[in-house]
Amino acid sequence: MSPPLLKLGAVLSTMAMISNWMSQTLPSLVGLNTTRITTSDTLTQISPKEGWQVYSSAQDPDGRCICTVVAPEQNLCSRDAKSRQLRQLLEKVQNMSQSIEVLNLRTQRDFQYVLKMETQMKGLKAKFRQCSNAHMIAFKQELKEKMDELLPLIPVLEQYKTDAKLITQFKEEIRNLSTVLTGIQEEIGAYDYDELHQRVLSLETRLRDCMKKLTCGKLMKITGPITVKISGTRFGAWMTDPLASEKNNRVWYMDSYTNNKIVREYKSIADFVSGAESRTYNLPFKWAGTNHVVYNGSLYFNKYQSNIIIKYSFDSGRVLAQRSLEYAGFHNVYPYTWGGFSDIDLMADEIGLWAVYATNQNAGNIVISQLNQDTLEVLKSWSTGYPKRSAGESFMICGTLYVTNSHLTGAKVYYSYSTKTSTYEYTDIPFHNQYFHISMLDYNARDRALYAWNNGHQVLFNVTLFHVIKTEDDT
Repeated sequence: MSPPLLKLGAVLSTMAMISNWMSQTLPSLVGLNTTRITTSDTLTQISPKEGWQVYSSAQDPDGRCICTVVAPEQNLCSRDAKSRQLRQLLEKVQNMSQSIEVLNLRTQRDFQYVLKMETQMKGLKAKFRQCSNAHMIAFKQELKEKMDELLPLIPVLEQYKTDAKLITQFKEEIRNLSTVLTGIQEEIGAYDYDELHQRVLSLETRLRDCMKKLTCGKLMKITGPITVKISGTRFGAWMTDPLASEKNNRVWYMDSYTNNKIVREYKSIADFVSGAESRTYNLPFKWAGTNHVVYNGSLYFNKYQSNIIIKYSFDSGRVLAQRSLEYAGFHNVYPYTWGGFSDIDLMADEIGLWAVYATNQNAGNIVISQLNQDTLEVLKSWSTGYPKRSAGESFMICGTLYVTNSHLTGAKVYYSYSTKTSTYEYTDIPFHNQYFHISMLDYNARDRALYAWNNGHQVLFNVTLFHVIKTEDDT
């Protein structure tokens, strides 16, 4: 192939590469203009899929919305993939722009050569037609053959001129695209991650301060679940201490509903997920059911084959108190729908420590008792009209007992009883029973979340509460 054709081939190959890159990459940029990360003080309409978690809503007594408390997940402050992708894309565009600039300079130089060669070919063709001397016949024939070889090059030259113009257009488009990408990158704060991180932390601190001012709320919604780990048998319990400090994130794990005395401790959720145990406790008694609770550094559980409640200290490794829960059914007399010796359910909320069970005196219906956390003495009891055997699970939030109608798929919070007003109501709050069998469901007031054991999966549910803000005028 002649040098001009070699140059043309290189240029056309490079242009094909550019065309292919732009056809594949530019469509992916369409969504970037619609992406927004709000860093102002007011955060609304953030999808949970974007890594934001709804904690609660706040309204005044007249029903007017005061605020919606929304806080980001901790890992949001890391350099997200979309920002990195945008920065890398911008770098590629800038590199491509430089390549096109080099190609443009070389093309313009070759383009002048092509124009000169085209003019010479046309002039030669005109002179060839004028040539009629008989002595030139042999030379004419030879020249004609060479001209015939060059004629196919003329359409290629025309295409070359068109492609040269196209390179100029590409150059302009790349320049415009680079400007747009730079603007988008600056808009979402891709350059200053530290500033974004500090703003998010500041917002989270203010939101938590706001949440501390909230009074007890009414359950409005359950979202999730978030699967933390898959381990153990179908039945078990896992929990954290709602009264622990913010730096204390220990997790306790109790597999099976009976015939076990081993409690496993993990220093954090991360250690729990990885299986890095920090300590193991061998309880003096076997437990019954899965409805235990850790509260203020101690484990409260139902002693196997009895209605006795045990308070066990993790720090001292000994039993601090034990007391029989009078008239409470035990050993599968009044369990939840799934059985498993779940007669006595111990739980804690913002108000204190509770026991939920059933008695013959209350016709097998649920009884709620508030307990003294030190002596396990019953402070006060409330008798409900909901059959314990018809309940899937239950949990306390702000002194109100919420009862699910099943432990299987399709379960929902069906009934609630307020100890504050001694009244009940039927509710319809669905939640997603992802793994089809729940054997433990407990509320943690510190995390404002439900801990669940779902068929060998340890999961978390977020809750949305209706709150009333207390003002200085109310104090």
